[in-house]
Amino acid sequence: MTTLARPELDLTVSRVIHAPRSAVWSAWTDPVSFEQWWVPAPEICRVLDMDLHPGGSFRTEFSQDGVDFGPQITGCFLAVDELERIVFTDALLGGWRPAEEPFLTAVITMRDHPEGTEYVATAMHRNVADRDRHEELGFRDGWGTVTRQLAELVEARASESAGEERTS
Repeated sequence: MTTLARPELDLTVSRVIHAPRSAVWSAWTDPVSFEQWWVPAPEICRVLDMDLHPGGSFRTEFSQDGVDFGPQITGCFLAVDELERIVFTDALLGGWRPAEEPFLTAVITMRDHPEGTEYVATAMHRNVADRDRHEELGFRDGWGTVTRQLAELVEARASESAGEERTS
């Protein structure tokens, strides 16, 4: 299923990550790996729920000092298509329960690219005001930073794996 772009409502970041798609997928779907890149450093992420199936709960917290954590995402997965796409929203909670204050639906896609993986993250909003607010809150810097952190993590792991294979 293809999502039609709506530039007046959507914000997107994309990047070619120089690592196999399976490595990018793993960094996204393994809570321990996810915590390493999901929020802009030096902030810290903690995954409370990552129930990777449609209707599954997705809850994270973040901290600036590693001691006091506050809510970051409280939502629900809408689609989890292995190695291809993850869709989540904060409009619903786990079990398809309606949320109090919906703000966005995110579509994450991963495709093979001659240099590794084409990674695209799109935040879809219900209206222009929400989109503009998200942009003013620093969408490009924040989502761009975490996409770079994801790339750095999986590219370093891919490089380490290649080095291990050469020495074996």
